[in-house]
Amino acid sequence: MLKQFEQRLYEVGYSRQRELNFLDCDRNKQVRVGALLSIMALWGGYDYDARGLTHEKLSELRHVFLLSRAAMRIHRRPVNGEVLRVDTWEDGVRGPHFRRVYRMFDENENLCVSAKSDWLLVDPVSRKILRPASFAARAIPASCGLEIDCPEPKKIRPPAAEPEVLGTRPVYWSDLDGNGHLFSGNYGDIVWDFLPEAYQSRPVEAFAINYSREVTLGDSVRLSGRRAGNTYFIEGHGPAELCFTAECVFV
Repeated sequence: MLKQFEQRLYEVGYSRQRELNFLDCDRNKQVRVGALLSIMALWGGYDYDARGLTHEKLSELRHVFLLSRAAMRIHRRPVNGEVLRVDTWEDGVRGPHFRRVYRMFDENENLCVSAKSDWLLVDPVSRKILRPASFAARAIPASCGLEIDCPEPKKIRPPAAEPEVLGTRPVYWSDLDGNGHLFSGNYGDIVWDFLPEAYQSRPVEAFAINYSREVTLGDSVRLSGRRAGNTYFIEGHGPAELCFTAECVFV
């Protein structure tokens, strides 16, 4: 039976349905963390597209939003074939960051995933970070007024233990997004590809990531990991500097 999916635009939020398929899921038919990160990035774009603030329009203004930090709590991990309703809201500004939050529900209105994110406004020509006050295309709401059941995005600090060397991952052409760098959702897949095998199929209850430095075609990312109880930390270093840090919390 064909389903007609809905999308709705609100004053401070946006909602759209998404059917999960094999492209979104792992070998156990559960949604990948990388797919959830991709949904977070895409829904921010859908929200602004619906308001007439497309990528092209923002580029004319020399504005681009880049994901800086993200955190999610997985209440129940959705599986292949499920239809999710993904709601997102702008949630004010904190320091240099534009905040955006999310809730993902199944068709029975059960909350599956809660997430929060911090975004930076960047000049795509100079690559300089811009102050939130310089964004005049839309008045950013002070708050969405909702309690999101998810940890705050914050600076991830792995333990001081000696790291495990996990390997090196080149950046390929298919990794690049329209901004010319490794797409934010792909980092979740890289993390799971390089996790020790004992962790890859374990139930995950929370995930957080800091994006520190862009990497692009021809770069390679050197990955290392540290264990702390039910948590596994992965750091990725690019040609010169740290490019991301991820925190995976398992049940």
